[in-house]
Amino acid sequence: MPATLAIVLPLVVAAVFIASAIAKLRSPDDLAGWVEVGVPQVLRKQWLVRFHPWGELLLGIALAVFGGIIGLLAAIVAVTVLAAYLWLVVRVHRRAEAASCACFGARRPVTRVTIVRNIWLLIVATGAAAVIWVNPLWGGVLVAAATDGGWIIGLAIAAVTAGVILWPDGGTEPPTIESHETGGEADELDYLRRRTPAVPVSLADGSVISLRELASRRPILLLAVSELCGSCTPVIESAPEWRALLPEIDVRFLLTRLPGVSRLTEFDEPQSLHDPDGYVRASIQDWPTPTAVLLGADGLLAGGPVSGDRAVAEFVLDVYETLHGQRPATVDRQA
Repeated sequence: MPATLAIVLPLVVAAVFIASAIAKLRSPDDLAGWVEVGVPQVLRKQWLVRFHPWGELLLGIALAVFGGIIGLLAAIVAVTVLAAYLWLVVRVHRRAEAASCACFGARRPVTRVTIVRNIWLLIVATGAAAVIWVNPLWGGVLVAAATDGGWIIGLAIAAVTAGVILWPDGGTEPPTIESHETGGEADELDYLRRRTPAVPVSLADGSVISLRELASRRPILLLAVSELCGSCTPVIESAPEWRALLPEIDVRFLLTRLPGVSRLTEFDEPQSLHDPDGYVRASIQDWPTPTAVLLGADGLLAGGPVSGDRAVAEFVLDVYETLHGQRPATVDRQA
């Protein structure tokens, strides 16, 4: 039994790191993704983002082909890396913002399933570190496997590991929309205008009001953003330009941090809106940041939600075209 575990545990962890590396190489992450997941500032380097999947690949190979002291060192590194991953996803999950991670290539929402998966992987890696040293220094588990036949336990552990990795996250994948197509007649017919939720939101000055009541005064373009979201930066920086472009609409940030706590708090009109309990998102649609949604003065949603910085920018142009019958002149010149 101990000999079997000394083969199976390191081999499972090696397979996880190799699979993760291949997935990341197929769907590379970027600095914005690292900002969103909360990677410490000192590690937010472009070269580290590029090296990350290759580092995982080398670590996975080392776990498979080395035993003894070298295998033990590789296993300790694996435990450290997985502990760091677990710390990051727990922090992200505790935040009110809807965040995602590219843990296995394509970005997925961070949910309780994500945390359970990372806890399991950390347990398996810790077990691997405890037994990998008994394998041959050169050849590691691959050489040891040739003389051991206890693969039933290995298959069971591998099956559980595959299950926690592939188990649905309980949420929809954050949209990776490159552009938002202008709505034609078919789109207008397909779009179901739901009621604006009558949920309480706080203004920057601390007053509380129903979102539906606030929107009944003037249409509102809500920009759900966060200072912790790297892909939100273009949306945040474009907000003043969009306010000038759409003077008939209140362009407001929707933030999940309390007034004064968020660096994006806006005290001047149109004030930022604050929804620390996530009532707005829960009442309309679970969305990542950045997301835009248009609230009509008639108490109904007038457009969106759309997610992704490029999709939000295109959505703003769609709103302008709907109001004025053509795209903004500056956009036409750029085209």
